[in-house]
Amino acid sequence: MMRSGFWLVGVLTLAVIVSAVAMVYIKYETRLHFGRLQDLRAQRDAIDIEWNRLRLEEAALSTHVRVERKARYELNMFAPRFSDVLFIEDGSHGR
Repeated sequence: MMRSGFWLVGVLTLAVIVSAVAMVYIKYETRLHFGRLQDLRAQRDAIDIEWNRLRLEEAALSTHVRVERKARYELNMFAPRFSDVLFIEDGSHGR
């Protein structure tokens, strides 16, 4: 009877030690993953800021006035005059 009591105490002691080590390991892993999560959130925020800056820049660069100015002065384009426009009628349209 005494021998089975020592066996039970030994098994329970081992179980407590294993669960304590497992708890310490899980806490350590949780801290590592939380640090990684914080790093990823910081990266996400930086990317969001850059994305908003690029959207503002795109909006500023694609205004009608700026596009027209570039077309006129850098590409030597112009709006066609009435005499430059050729109208073609499609006779089969009414059929």
